[in-house]
Amino acid sequence: MAQIDWLDLLGWNEEQILDLRFTGYNYLRQGLYARALVFFEAIVSLKPSNLYDLQTLGALYLQLGNFRGAIDMCDRALAIDPKSDVTKLNKAKALFQLGERAEGLALSTEVSSTRNPKVKNLAEALLLAYK
Repeated sequence: MAQIDWLDLLGWNEEQILDLRFTGYNYLRQGLYARALVFFEAIVSLKPSNLYDLQTLGALYLQLGNFRGAIDMCDRALAIDPKSDVTKLNKAKALFQLGERAEGLALSTEVSSTRNPKVKNLAEALLLAYK
């Protein structure tokens, strides 16, 4: 079966995607994660290869306890940008939550060498907590 181009079918362009993203992000900033999730799931359905949206959806899944969904979105984001330390950190968090300690430790160790001090500190905290 052929993949449906929903943007074309709806007659939408990047402007409508930006509206969805803006609304979803506003819900996210308010801590209304379940509402933000709906918007980012829609965006990823419409534009399945946008790195920011995949990362955000993965983070929302992580926040809401859907750890398998978080890993799936992180893997999709890492396929686009394999060097994203933030995405690797979120994947490590989800792995730990699922009891996949060895893989989570390996990923946390890798991320702990990043130049981003915030990500580095979080990775080191995970290593301390799970070693």
